[in-house]
Amino acid sequence: MPDESYLRGRKQGYNPPVMSIPNLLRTASLLIGSLLFGTANAQHEGHGQEAQDHTDAVENAMVEVVAADTEAPELAKEEAEHGGKFDAGQLIMGHIGDEHGWHLWGHTTLPLPIIVYNTERGVSCFSSSHFDHGHKTYGGYMLHEGSIVATKAEDGTDVHHATIDEPLTKATWDISITKNVLSLFISLAILLFVFIGVAKAYTRRAGQAPTGFQNLVEPIILFVRDDVAKSAIGPKYMTFMPYLLTAFFFIFLNNLLGLVPFFPGGANLTGNIAVTLVLALITFIIVTVKGNKHYWHHILAMPGVPGWVLFILTPVEILGMFLKPFVLMIRLFANITAGHIIALSFFSLIFVFGETNAGAGYGVSVMSLAFTVFMTMLELLVAFIQAYVFTFLSAMYIGAAVEEPHHH
Repeated sequence: MPDESYLRGRKQGYNPPVMSIPNLLRTASLLIGSLLFGTANAQHEGHGQEAQDHTDAVENAMVEVVAADTEAPELAKEEAEHGGKFDAGQLIMGHIGDEHGWHLWGHTTLPLPIIVYNTERGVSCFSSSHFDHGHKTYGGYMLHEGSIVATKAEDGTDVHHATIDEPLTKATWDISITKNVLSLFISLAILLFVFIGVAKAYTRRAGQAPTGFQNLVEPIILFVRDDVAKSAIGPKYMTFMPYLLTAFFFIFLNNLLGLVPFFPGGANLTGNIAVTLVLALITFIIVTVKGNKHYWHHILAMPGVPGWVLFILTPVEILGMFLKPFVLMIRLFANITAGHIIALSFFSLIFVFGETNAGAGYGVSVMSLAFTVFMTMLELLVAFIQAYVFTFLSAMYIGAAVEEPHHH
Protein backbone atom coordinates (compact mmCIF):
# COMPACT_ATOMS: atom_id res chain seq x y z
CA MET A 1 0.00 0.00 0.00
CA PRO A 2 1.17 3.63 -0.55
CA ASP A 3 3.03 5.34 2.24
CA GLU A 4 0.71 7.25 4.60
CA SER A 5 2.71 10.48 4.36
CA TYR A 6 2.45 10.34 0.59
CA LEU A 7 -1.34 9.82 0.75
CA ARG A 8 -1.69 12.76 3.12
CA GLY A 9 0.40 14.89 0.75
CA ARG A 10 -1.77 13.94 -2.20
CA LYS A 11 -4.93 14.86 -0.30
CA GLN A 12 -3.40 18.25 0.53
CA GLY A 13 -2.65 18.95 -3.12
CA TYR A 14 1.09 18.16 -3.15
CA ASN A 15 2.43 16.32 -6.17
CA PRO A 16 6.07 15.31 -6.60
CA PRO A 17 8.21 16.50 -9.54
CA VAL A 18 8.77 14.63 -12.77
CA MET A 19 11.45 11.97 -13.21
CA SER A 20 14.70 12.61 -15.05
CA ILE A 21 16.22 10.13 -17.47
CA PRO A 22 18.73 8.76 -14.93
CA ASN A 23 15.89 7.90 -12.56
CA LEU A 24 13.92 6.40 -15.42
CA LEU A 25 16.78 4.13 -16.38
CA ARG A 26 17.43 3.10 -12.79
CA THR A 27 13.82 2.19 -12.10
CA ALA A 28 12.75 0.63 -15.39
CA SER A 29 13.27 -2.92 -14.20
CA LEU A 30 11.38 -2.24 -10.95
CA LEU A 31 8.39 -0.75 -12.74
CA ILE A 32 8.27 -3.41 -15.44
CA GLY A 33 8.34 -6.14 -12.80
CA SER A 34 5.56 -4.40 -10.88
CA LEU A 35 3.50 -3.99 -14.03
CA LEU A 36 3.98 -7.65 -14.89
CA PHE A 37 2.76 -8.64 -11.43
CA GLY A 38 -0.23 -6.35 -11.88
CA THR A 39 -1.12 -7.90 -15.21
CA ALA A 40 -1.21 -11.34 -13.63
CA ASN A 41 -3.40 -10.06 -10.80
CA ALA A 42 -5.74 -8.34 -13.22
CA GLN A 43 -6.15 -11.53 -15.22
CA HIS A 44 -6.93 -13.71 -12.18
CA GLU A 45 -8.78 -11.28 -9.93
CA GLY A 46 -10.48 -8.99 -12.41
CA HIS A 47 -11.00 -5.52 -11.08
CA GLY A 48 -11.28 -6.56 -7.41
CA GLN A 49 -9.57 -5.23 -4.36
CA GLU A 50 -6.24 -7.00 -5.03
CA ALA A 51 -5.95 -5.38 -8.45
CA GLN A 52 -6.62 -2.02 -6.85
CA ASP A 53 -4.00 -2.71 -4.17
CA HIS A 54 -1.45 -3.46 -6.88
CA THR A 55 -2.28 -0.27 -8.77
CA ASP A 56 -1.67 1.72 -5.59
CA ALA A 57 1.60 -0.11 -5.02
CA VAL A 58 2.82 0.63 -8.55
CA GLU A 59 1.81 4.28 -8.18
CA ASN A 60 3.61 4.47 -4.86
CA ALA A 61 6.81 2.93 -6.28
CA MET A 62 6.75 5.33 -9.18
CA VAL A 63 6.10 8.38 -7.02
CA GLU A 64 8.89 7.52 -4.58
CA VAL A 65 11.38 7.63 -7.44
CA VAL A 66 9.70 10.63 -9.06
CA ALA A 67 9.97 12.54 -5.80
CA ALA A 68 13.73 11.93 -5.74
CA ASP A 69 14.26 13.92 -8.92
CA THR A 70 15.20 17.58 -8.63
CA GLU A 71 16.23 18.56 -12.13
CA ALA A 72 13.84 21.43 -12.83
CA PRO A 73 12.37 24.21 -10.70
CA GLU A 74 8.75 24.47 -9.58
CA LEU A 75 7.92 21.01 -10.92
CA ALA A 76 5.74 20.27 -7.90
CA LYS A 77 3.57 23.26 -8.72
CA GLU A 78 3.37 22.34 -12.38
CA GLU A 79 2.49 18.76 -11.53
CA ALA A 80 -0.33 19.99 -9.29
CA GLU A 81 -1.65 22.01 -12.21
CA HIS A 82 -1.70 18.82 -14.30
CA GLY A 83 -3.66 16.92 -11.69
CA GLY A 84 -0.68 14.89 -10.50
CA LYS A 85 -0.39 13.05 -13.83
CA PHE A 86 2.91 12.09 -15.41
CA ASP A 87 3.96 14.96 -17.67
CA ALA A 88 6.04 13.59 -20.54
CA GLY A 89 6.58 17.03 -22.01
CA GLN A 90 8.01 18.34 -18.74
CA LEU A 91 10.32 15.33 -18.48
CA ILE A 92 11.63 15.75 -22.02
CA MET A 93 12.10 19.52 -21.85
CA GLY A 94 13.73 19.19 -18.44
CA HIS A 95 16.30 16.77 -19.85
CA ILE A 96 17.23 18.65 -23.04
CA GLY A 97 17.32 22.02 -21.25
CA ASP A 98 19.89 23.54 -18.92
CA GLU A 99 19.72 23.72 -15.10
CA HIS A 100 21.47 25.24 -12.09
CA GLY A 101 22.32 21.91 -10.46
CA TRP A 102 23.47 18.51 -11.68
CA HIS A 103 21.27 15.65 -10.49
CA LEU A 104 23.39 12.59 -9.71
CA TRP A 105 21.18 9.92 -8.08
CA GLY A 106 18.29 9.66 -5.64
CA HIS A 107 18.20 12.81 -3.53
CA THR A 108 21.80 13.69 -4.37
CA THR A 109 22.41 16.74 -6.54
CA LEU A 110 25.73 18.40 -7.32
CA PRO A 111 25.26 22.10 -6.41
CA LEU A 112 26.66 24.59 -8.89
CA PRO A 113 27.78 28.22 -8.39
CA ILE A 114 25.11 30.86 -8.83
CA ILE A 115 26.55 34.14 -10.13
CA VAL A 116 23.97 36.88 -10.62
CA TYR A 117 24.45 40.55 -11.43
CA ASN A 118 21.73 43.08 -10.79
CA THR A 119 22.03 46.79 -11.54
CA GLU A 120 20.62 47.63 -8.09
CA ARG A 121 21.98 44.78 -5.96
CA GLY A 122 25.34 44.27 -7.64
CA VAL A 123 27.00 40.85 -7.92
CA SER A 124 25.68 37.93 -5.84
CA CYS A 125 27.52 34.60 -5.59
CA PHE A 126 26.21 31.56 -3.72
CA SER A 127 25.59 27.84 -4.11
CA SER A 128 22.52 26.54 -5.92
CA SER A 129 21.87 24.30 -2.89
CA HIS A 130 20.37 27.36 -1.15
CA PHE A 131 17.46 27.16 -3.58
CA ASP A 132 16.55 23.72 -2.14
CA HIS A 133 16.06 22.22 -5.61
CA GLY A 134 14.05 25.24 -6.73
CA HIS A 135 11.62 25.26 -3.79
CA LYS A 136 13.08 28.14 -1.73
CA THR A 137 14.23 31.72 -2.21
CA TYR A 138 17.70 32.94 -1.31
CA GLY A 139 19.60 36.21 -1.56
CA GLY A 140 16.64 37.97 -3.12
CA TYR A 141 16.39 35.47 -5.98
CA MET A 142 14.53 32.28 -6.84
CA LEU A 143 14.23 29.77 -9.66
CA HIS A 144 11.23 30.22 -11.93
CA GLU A 145 10.79 27.93 -14.96
CA GLY A 146 14.52 27.23 -15.01
CA SER A 147 15.56 30.89 -14.83
CA ILE A 148 16.77 32.98 -11.91
CA VAL A 149 14.39 35.84 -11.17
CA ALA A 150 14.45 38.57 -8.54
CA THR A 151 12.08 38.61 -5.58
CA LYS A 152 11.69 40.64 -2.38
CA ALA A 153 10.64 37.59 -0.36
CA GLU A 154 12.76 36.64 2.66
CA ASP A 155 15.35 33.90 2.40
CA GLY A 156 13.87 30.42 2.75
CA THR A 157 10.39 31.43 1.58
CA ASP A 158 8.57 28.81 -0.44
CA VAL A 159 8.56 29.82 -4.11
CA HIS A 160 4.80 29.25 -4.24
CA HIS A 161 4.37 32.12 -1.81
CA ALA A 162 6.98 34.42 -3.37
CA THR A 163 6.30 36.91 -6.13
CA ILE A 164 8.56 37.96 -8.96
CA ASP A 165 9.88 41.51 -8.74
CA GLU A 166 9.56 42.48 -12.41
CA PRO A 167 11.62 45.73 -12.32
CA LEU A 168 14.54 43.98 -10.62
CA THR A 169 14.25 40.88 -12.79
CA LYS A 170 14.58 42.94 -15.96
CA ALA A 171 17.85 44.33 -14.61
CA THR A 172 19.27 40.91 -13.68
CA TRP A 173 22.02 39.08 -15.56
CA ASP A 174 22.56 35.37 -14.89
CA ILE A 175 26.16 34.29 -15.52
CA SER A 176 26.04 31.17 -13.35
CA ILE A 177 27.99 27.97 -13.88
CA THR A 178 25.11 25.84 -15.11
CA LYS A 179 25.04 22.15 -16.01
CA ASN A 180 25.92 22.86 -19.65
CA VAL A 181 28.75 25.21 -18.67
CA LEU A 182 30.24 22.60 -16.34
CA SER A 183 29.87 19.98 -19.07
CA LEU A 184 31.73 22.32 -21.41
CA PHE A 185 34.62 22.61 -18.95
CA ILE A 186 34.70 18.83 -18.47
CA SER A 187 34.84 18.17 -22.20
CA LEU A 188 37.61 20.74 -22.64
CA ALA A 189 39.59 19.13 -19.82
CA ILE A 190 39.20 15.70 -21.45
CA LEU A 191 40.31 17.01 -24.85
CA LEU A 192 43.33 18.78 -23.37
CA PHE A 193 44.32 15.71 -21.38
CA VAL A 194 44.07 13.41 -24.41
CA PHE A 195 45.75 15.60 -27.01
CA ILE A 196 48.52 17.01 -24.82
CA GLY A 197 49.32 13.44 -23.84
CA VAL A 198 49.28 12.30 -27.48
CA ALA A 199 51.49 15.22 -28.56
CA LYS A 200 54.04 14.40 -25.85
CA ALA A 201 53.96 10.73 -26.87
CA TYR A 202 54.78 11.62 -30.48
CA THR A 203 57.66 13.82 -29.31
CA ARG A 204 58.97 11.21 -26.90
CA ARG A 205 58.58 8.28 -29.30
CA ALA A 206 59.42 9.96 -32.60
CA GLY A 207 59.51 7.51 -35.50
CA GLN A 208 58.01 4.65 -33.49
CA ALA A 209 54.66 2.95 -33.88
CA PRO A 210 51.78 4.70 -32.06
CA THR A 211 50.47 3.27 -28.80
CA GLY A 212 47.66 4.03 -26.35
CA PHE A 213 45.62 7.11 -27.20
CA GLN A 214 47.76 7.56 -30.32
CA ASN A 215 46.14 4.46 -31.80
CA LEU A 216 42.72 5.89 -31.01
CA VAL A 217 43.04 9.42 -32.37
CA GLU A 218 45.54 9.02 -35.22
CA PRO A 219 43.09 7.33 -37.67
CA ILE A 220 40.49 10.02 -36.94
CA ILE A 221 43.02 12.82 -37.42
CA LEU A 222 44.14 11.32 -40.74
CA PHE A 223 40.50 10.97 -41.77
CA VAL A 224 39.78 14.64 -41.06
CA ARG A 225 42.99 15.70 -42.79
CA ASP A 226 42.72 13.59 -45.96
CA ASP A 227 38.97 13.15 -46.48
CA VAL A 228 37.72 16.46 -45.11
CA ALA A 229 40.28 19.27 -45.08
CA LYS A 230 42.49 18.34 -48.02
CA SER A 231 39.61 17.41 -50.34
CA ALA A 232 37.45 20.46 -49.51
CA ILE A 233 40.05 23.21 -49.02
CA GLY A 234 42.92 22.23 -51.26
CA PRO A 235 46.61 23.18 -50.92
CA LYS A 236 45.98 25.61 -48.03
CA TYR A 237 44.30 23.00 -45.84
CA MET A 238 47.01 22.88 -43.15
CA THR A 239 46.24 26.47 -42.09
CA PHE A 240 42.76 25.43 -41.00
CA MET A 241 43.50 21.96 -39.61
CA PRO A 242 43.67 23.12 -35.94
CA TYR A 243 40.15 24.56 -36.09
CA LEU A 244 38.67 21.65 -38.03
CA LEU A 245 40.17 19.07 -35.67
CA THR A 246 39.03 21.04 -32.61
CA ALA A 247 35.48 21.38 -33.94
CA PHE A 248 35.28 17.70 -34.90
CA PHE A 249 36.55 16.27 -31.62
CA PHE A 250 34.62 18.79 -29.50
CA ILE A 251 31.31 17.96 -31.18
CA PHE A 252 32.00 14.22 -31.29
CA LEU A 253 32.99 14.00 -27.60
CA ASN A 254 30.02 16.03 -26.38
CA ASN A 255 27.63 14.04 -28.58
CA LEU A 256 28.90 10.88 -26.86
CA LEU A 257 28.78 12.41 -23.38
CA GLY A 258 25.16 13.38 -23.99
CA LEU A 259 24.27 9.70 -24.35
CA VAL A 260 25.76 8.74 -20.97
CA PRO A 261 22.95 8.84 -18.36
CA PHE A 262 25.20 9.53 -15.36
CA PHE A 263 27.81 12.12 -14.33
CA PRO A 264 29.82 13.49 -16.12
CA GLY A 265 27.49 12.63 -18.99
CA GLY A 266 23.84 13.44 -19.56
CA ALA A 267 24.18 17.12 -20.46
CA ASN A 268 22.69 18.14 -23.79
CA LEU A 269 25.55 20.49 -24.73
CA THR A 270 25.59 20.08 -28.51
CA GLY A 271 21.78 20.19 -28.41
CA ASN A 272 21.99 23.69 -26.94
CA ILE A 273 21.43 26.23 -29.69
CA ALA A 274 23.75 28.76 -28.03
CA VAL A 275 26.67 26.32 -28.35
CA THR A 276 25.92 25.49 -31.98
CA LEU A 277 25.52 29.22 -32.67
CA VAL A 278 29.04 29.96 -31.38
CA LEU A 279 30.53 27.12 -33.42
CA ALA A 280 28.77 28.36 -36.56
CA LEU A 281 29.89 31.95 -35.87
CA ILE A 282 33.51 30.83 -35.65
CA THR A 283 33.20 29.24 -39.09
CA PHE A 284 31.52 32.39 -40.41
CA ILE A 285 34.30 34.62 -39.04
CA ILE A 286 37.03 32.44 -40.56
CA VAL A 287 35.29 32.47 -43.94
CA THR A 288 34.73 36.22 -43.83
CA VAL A 289 38.27 37.10 -42.70
CA LYS A 290 40.12 34.61 -44.91
CA GLY A 291 38.00 35.20 -48.01
CA ASN A 292 40.23 36.37 -50.89
CA LYS A 293 39.55 38.87 -53.65
CA HIS A 294 38.25 36.15 -55.94
CA TYR A 295 35.68 35.06 -53.32
CA TRP A 296 34.38 38.57 -52.64
CA HIS A 297 34.24 39.34 -56.36
CA HIS A 298 31.88 36.39 -56.81
CA ILE A 299 29.77 37.51 -53.86
CA LEU A 300 29.42 41.21 -54.73
CA ALA A 301 29.72 41.25 -58.51
CA MET A 302 29.85 37.83 -60.11
CA PRO A 303 31.91 38.05 -63.32
CA GLY A 304 30.23 37.42 -66.64
CA VAL A 305 26.79 38.41 -65.37
CA PRO A 306 24.89 41.38 -66.88
CA GLY A 307 24.71 44.44 -64.62
CA TRP A 308 20.93 44.41 -64.31
CA VAL A 309 21.01 40.77 -63.12
CA LEU A 310 23.43 41.74 -60.31
CA PHE A 311 20.63 43.73 -58.66
CA ILE A 312 18.96 40.36 -58.01
CA LEU A 313 21.96 38.06 -57.76
CA THR A 314 24.15 40.08 -55.37
CA PRO A 315 21.54 40.30 -52.57
CA VAL A 316 20.95 36.56 -52.94
CA GLU A 317 24.70 35.85 -52.61
CA ILE A 318 24.97 38.13 -49.57
CA LEU A 319 21.99 36.37 -48.00
CA GLY A 320 23.69 33.06 -48.72
CA MET A 321 26.71 34.17 -46.68
CA PHE A 322 24.52 34.33 -43.58
CA LEU A 323 22.42 31.28 -44.42
CA LYS A 324 25.47 29.01 -44.41
CA PRO A 325 26.31 29.45 -40.69
CA PHE A 326 22.59 29.40 -39.91
CA VAL A 327 22.31 25.98 -41.56
CA LEU A 328 25.35 24.77 -39.59
CA MET A 329 23.75 25.93 -36.34
CA ILE A 330 20.30 24.47 -36.95
CA ARG A 331 21.51 21.18 -38.43
CA LEU A 332 23.60 20.21 -35.39
CA PHE A 333 21.11 21.55 -32.84
CA ALA A 334 18.08 19.88 -34.44
CA ASN A 335 19.65 16.48 -35.04
CA ILE A 336 21.08 16.08 -31.54
CA THR A 337 17.97 17.42 -29.81
CA ALA A 338 15.63 15.32 -31.93
CA GLY A 339 17.49 12.14 -30.97
CA HIS A 340 17.06 12.86 -27.26
CA ILE A 341 13.39 13.75 -27.70
CA ILE A 342 12.58 10.58 -29.64
CA ALA A 343 14.32 8.29 -27.14
CA LEU A 344 12.64 9.98 -24.16
CA SER A 345 9.26 9.93 -25.91
CA PHE A 346 9.41 6.16 -26.32
CA PHE A 347 10.44 5.76 -22.70
CA SER A 348 7.65 8.04 -21.49
CA LEU A 349 5.05 5.82 -23.12
CA ILE A 350 5.66 3.27 -20.34
CA PHE A 351 4.40 5.68 -17.69
CA VAL A 352 1.70 7.30 -19.83
CA PHE A 353 0.04 3.93 -20.47
CA GLY A 354 0.93 2.65 -17.00
CA GLU A 355 -1.22 5.38 -15.44
CA THR A 356 -4.29 4.14 -17.28
CA ASN A 357 -3.77 0.39 -16.85
CA ALA A 358 -0.96 -1.74 -15.44
CA GLY A 359 -1.27 -4.32 -18.21
CA ALA A 360 -1.15 -1.65 -20.90
CA GLY A 361 1.95 -0.18 -19.30
CA TYR A 362 3.67 -3.55 -19.33
CA GLY A 363 2.71 -4.25 -22.92
CA VAL A 364 3.95 -0.88 -24.12
CA SER A 365 7.13 -1.15 -22.05
CA VAL A 366 8.46 -4.00 -24.21
CA MET A 367 8.13 -1.93 -27.37
CA SER A 368 9.29 1.29 -25.70
CA LEU A 369 12.44 -0.22 -24.23
CA ALA A 370 13.27 -1.92 -27.53
CA PHE A 371 12.93 1.34 -29.46
CA THR A 372 14.84 3.24 -26.76
CA VAL A 373 17.77 0.84 -27.04
CA PHE A 374 17.58 1.07 -30.84
CA MET A 375 17.59 4.88 -30.76
CA THR A 376 20.54 4.89 -28.36
CA MET A 377 22.53 2.68 -30.72
CA LEU A 378 21.50 4.89 -33.62
CA GLU A 379 22.59 7.97 -31.70
CA LEU A 380 26.10 6.53 -31.44
CA LEU A 381 26.26 6.66 -35.22
CA VAL A 382 24.62 10.08 -35.33
CA ALA A 383 27.23 11.38 -32.86
CA PHE A 384 29.97 10.70 -35.41
CA ILE A 385 27.95 11.71 -38.48
CA GLN A 386 26.97 15.12 -37.09
CA ALA A 387 30.56 15.89 -36.09
CA TYR A 388 31.67 14.88 -39.58
CA VAL A 389 28.94 16.88 -41.35
CA PHE A 390 29.64 20.06 -39.37
CA THR A 391 33.40 19.77 -40.01
CA PHE A 392 32.98 18.92 -43.68
CA LEU A 393 30.55 21.78 -44.37
CA SER A 394 32.87 24.19 -42.54
CA ALA A 395 35.76 22.97 -44.68
CA MET A 396 33.70 23.44 -47.85
CA TYR A 397 32.79 27.02 -46.91
CA ILE A 398 36.42 27.79 -46.07
CA GLY A 399 37.59 26.16 -49.29
CA ALA A 400 35.25 28.32 -51.35
CA ALA A 401 36.59 31.44 -49.60
CA VAL A 402 40.29 30.71 -50.15
CA GLU A 403 40.05 29.11 -53.59
CA GLU A 404 42.26 30.74 -56.20
CA PRO A 405 40.81 31.65 -59.63
CA HIS A 406 41.31 29.11 -62.40
CA HIS A 407 43.00 30.42 -65.53
CA HIS A 408 42.35 28.68 -68.85
